[in-house]
Amino acid sequence: MVATMKKLIVLIALLLSACANQFHTESVYQSMGGYQKVEEVVNNYIVEIEKDHVIFEYFKESDVERFRAKLTEHICFHTGGPCEYTGDDMERVHDGMNMTESDFNRSVDLLINAMDQADIPHRTRNRVLAIFAPMRKEMIYRP
Repeated sequence: MVATMKKLIVLIALLLSACANQFHTESVYQSMGGYQKVEEVVNNYIVEIEKDHVIFEYFKESDVERFRAKLTEHICFHTGGPCEYTGDDMERVHDGMNMTESDFNRSVDLLINAMDQADIPHRTRNRVLAIFAPMRKEMIYRP
């Protein structure tokens, strides 16, 4: 009886584990909707930046097409897509910007708006933000 109960518990644990893994096998990239959705988010984000007079100041001298290409690679790569990120690290990209924490938060709001406009589900947006949140320290207060 005890051996049968142990086997049943192991079987239930394996089934629960398999079910749990089923929900986590899809990458964030796939949850977003793939490359087209990443491009859409980046394009929306660029428009959001252009409309925001505070954040635009950080990017006004940027090469927009390079920014678009590298940010698309960056998001694709870090969310589990098939891209390779060929740009600089975040510290180097943000050197000289001296972005404040408040402005960083404002730019995150713009990214959330961009994902919302692209119909990225709320849960997936949170997963995207969780991936990039640790990079915050590499982006702010970089004189």
